[in-house]
Order: sequence, then C-alpha cells, then structure tokens
Amino acid sequence: MAIDTRPPKSPVRRTGTSRDPERDSGRPPRSLVLALVLACAALMVVDKAGGDSSPVDPVRRVVGEVVGPVQAGVSTVVRPLVDLPGALRSNGALRDDLTRLEAENAELRGRLGKAGYDDQRLAQLEGLRAMAGDLGYALVPARVIAIGPAQSFSSTVTLDAGSDAGLRPDMTVVAAEGLVGRITSVTAHTATVLLIVDDTSSVGGRIGENMELGFVRGHGSLGTDDRLEMELADRRVVPKVGQQIVTWGSEGGSPYVAGVPIGTVGKVYESLRDTSYRTVIEPGVDFTALDMVGVAVPYGTKGGVIEESPR
Repeated sequence: MAIDTRPPKSPVRRTGTSRDPERDSGRPPRSLVLALVLACAALMVVDKAGGDSSPVDPVRRVVGEVVGPVQAGVSTVVRPLVDLPGALRSNGALRDDLTRLEAENAELRGRLGKAGYDDQRLAQLEGLRAMAGDLGYALVPARVIAIGPAQSFSSTVTLDAGSDAGLRPDMTVVAAEGLVGRITSVTAHTATVLLIVDDTSSVGGRIGENMELGFVRGHGSLGTDDRLEMELADRRVVPKVGQQIVTWGSEGGSPYVAGVPIGTVGKVYESLRDTSYRTVIEPGVDFTALDMVGVAVPYGTKGGVIEESPR
C-alpha cells in the first residue's frame, strides 16, 4: 500500500475582491458612462425637436426653481471675495487721489491767503507810479524793514535801500497815499526815515484850494498819536474841513518836493492864546501799515526807479 507523501493542499480562501478590474478601481463602469451620454444626447434631440412644446421644458423649470436660489446665494457669498482684489486696488487709487487733492487744496489755500498781500503790493506800485507822474520825479522803490525803537523817542522807519541805490539824507519819502517823511541817514544798503508824525518834524504845507501857506507839525509818536497840526501864516484865514493839504516844497526839492499830499483838514479850532486858528490834519498815510514806499530822485537817475512822464 503506497503512502502519499505530498503536503496537503491549503484550503482556498475567498476574499471579497471582485475579478472585475473596473469595479475594483472605484471608477464607474464604462457601460454606465455610455448609458448616461446616450441619455443626454437623446434628451437634447427630443428637446430640440419639441421646440416651444418640448417635453423637457417642465423639468427645466423645476430645476431652475430649485437651483436658481442656490446659485443666487452662492453668488452673494462669493462675489465680495471675487471683487476683493479690485476693491483693494480701487481703495489704493482713492487714497492716492485724496493725498493729491489735499496737497492741491493746501497750495490753493496758500495762494488765496497771499492773494490779498499781492493785491496790496500791486496797488502800492501802481499808486507810486501815478505819484511819480504827478510830482515830476522818479521814485526809487524801497520796503520798510524796521521801525525805530520806542526808547529812542522818535518815529522812524528803516528802508531796505541806501547809498548804493542813490539815496542820501534829506530826500523825500512818499507812499501811494502821500507824504511819509524824509531821510535822515543812510548806509550802503539801508536808510533811516523820520516820519512826519514825529513831534520834531516840521513840513511846509499849503491848502490846495486857496494856496494859503502854513507849517505842518507832528504831534506824537508812531502808533500812539498820529495827529498832525497846521498853523497858517495868515492867522485870519479859517481852513475848511475836508480841504487837502500838500507840501509847498523846498529849494532843490530837499528835503521835501512840492505837491505831495499830506492829508485833509479834519478839525479847526481857535487858539485864544495865539489869537489864531489851528488845524488838525488827518494824514493820508497809515503809518502803522507802511510797506512799499518811494524815494524821490531826479529824472535820469540810474538804477531801478519808478517813473512816469510828467503830466
């Protein structure tokens, strides 16, 4: 009796795996995909052939009613995120525009604030040009750069022009509104002017209407008492309020040229002690707001001058 010495066969274990490779891969079977494609094609053909009465139209409406709100909600949520880069770019451009506009506004405000000053300077220059034509003198333009110290007990101002510009002592200084004073001293680049309101100042003046002569004297100091008083040579003459007073002039126009407006008669009173009439003159110049002035020089003077042909 023969004995089988081969090892016993192992029992075959069945597993849950399928022998279909498509099913094992997790992908849908090809037959299912093909069936879906054919179904879609059939629906498209039926829909096109049916036209307005297509049997698919009710289904389309139902799908639209169900899917439409969902699409709207998703769009509402997603749109801000999609538009965010554009919004950021727009905000950056708006910030740049805002910065530019603020700079332009600041520049315009600066121009507007300076417009009044520029207009005043232009008006002063035009007034000096007209004054030069009336007087028959050229004018060296200068600016007031300082006021005399109060402790000096005199009313003076300093100009930014001096001997280098042809100025010298005892020259007449005028503004567009009238007489300012006379130069008392000069340096190469500056000049000191004694104002007519100073109590040491005396100017020969005349009433423009009747040519009556007198002397105009200062009554105080700059900024505290800018009154002028005039005493006429003929004590019998009574000036009238509103009459204009002008300089009668000095020999050679030094220290005062003729015909410069000084002011107008503001008040007349009788001096019992002197048995005469005294006249209070309201000066045409605002001495606390002096800026651009002119120094009278003969025509033909070299350098920068304001001049106009005599009328």
